[in-house]
Amino acid sequence: MPTHTIEFETLILPQEKRIELKDPLGDLWIGDVETNLERLLNFLAHYKPVCLATVGDFVSYNILAADIHPDIVVVDHKIMRKSIDPIDFEREFVNVPNTPGTINSRAQSVLYQAAKECEHLAVIVDGEEDLLVLPLMAFMPNGSVIIYGQPREGMVVITLNDERRSWADNFMRKMHREQPLSDNP
Repeated sequence: MPTHTIEFETLILPQEKRIELKDPLGDLWIGDVETNLERLLNFLAHYKPVCLATVGDFVSYNILAADIHPDIVVVDHKIMRKSIDPIDFEREFVNVPNTPGTINSRAQSVLYQAAKECEHLAVIVDGEEDLLVLPLMAFMPNGSVIIYGQPREGMVVITLNDERRSWADNFMRKMHREQPLSDNP
């Protein structure tokens, strides 16, 4: 049976679009880790997301330590741009490159497949994982939840619906495309 392969391009965040990502992309839960984890346990017990993803080492580590098991975990072994000891995953993992300020084509491909299957997968990013929230928003099905950290404030909980998925897809369409390398002088 033939399979259809989607080709992704590396996307580059233009300077003028950065301001649009300063505000949380979902609901900001202000509070300390313990309070937010208790709130998250109650939320997940009632909401029961189709698929659950976390982006960022601090939030992912604390969620895993609370015995919550996201389907997709995206980390870069850094907290606030400082290297940390890697999280010990008891799951399959994939390494992807992702330069700061970009959404790499390989990262998109891996996240597309993970979101499609709602895999029990860790994505280890060589570079920076921050912008990878966007393809998760675009690719994961409605009813899914994505959680990422908001430094010094709490965590952001995105409950996906058509509007949020469409916003992420449109935002990525407005990003610059990486120019292919040319052999011509």
